[in-house]
Amino acid sequence: MNHENTPQFLVVGSGGRARRIAYMRRAPKPGTRRPGIVWLGGFRSDMHSIKAAHLDCYARESGCAYVRFDYSGHGLSEGRFEAGTIGAWLEESLTAVRVLTDGPQILAGSSMGGWLALLVARALHESGEAERLKGLVLIAPAVDFTESLIFARMSPASRAELAKTGVWLRASAYAPEPYPITWELIEEGRKHLLLGGMIRTHCPVHILQGMQDEDVPWRYATELAEHLFADPVSLTLVKDGGHRLSREEDLTRLSAAVAAMV
Repeated sequence: MNHENTPQFLVVGSGGRARRIAYMRRAPKPGTRRPGIVWLGGFRSDMHSIKAAHLDCYARESGCAYVRFDYSGHGLSEGRFEAGTIGAWLEESLTAVRVLTDGPQILAGSSMGGWLALLVARALHESGEAERLKGLVLIAPAVDFTESLIFARMSPASRAELAKTGVWLRASAYAPEPYPITWELIEEGRKHLLLGGMIRTHCPVHILQGMQDEDVPWRYATELAEHLFADPVSLTLVKDGGHRLSREEDLTRLSAAVAAMV
């Protein structure tokens, strides 16, 4: 059976924390020695997003292996979105890389996925697995977003609501209904903050950032590049680009950035 476009499931965690994570995996072209690609999606996004699907087409045409998956509480995976944390989604990302891939990989992370890609790179280096990574392509990377881009921007009234009820409903430009931000997401996210010091990936990094991005300001990307001063970093600023960077010209930039690392 061809599983390339059929969701499969991987169990992450154990006991009461076990959850089934949906993924799709494209096998490499026979005989190819090119690195594979792993897609790390954004907050409330899924593996069927425009950019994820575009990279699947690129992988098919280039012969690269490709893995994309849904975090718990997202898409086809088990779990409630409100129960999700950065630590849980990091565990799922690491498991996807360790279990579903073979050989060096390029992590392509969008928004929250950019933060997770950096955390995956750190974890792999700390466990002696740095050779698993060929490079990182980060699209509007929302590093430390729970603290710097959400909590720091909240009004006193919103913070009070969050502290009292444990949940704050945040309006979204991408959905008609507000989505819940939990106190657990904010508090647990503080265990994974990166911008307080030097960030190491031990591989090349290419950042794609729209200058009209209202969710992750473009100067945030330049700050990230400064913190990556010990690794090779390229930064592409798209003057008229928004947060999603999913227009045809943006997708061309994405596949070109991945191809340069391949």
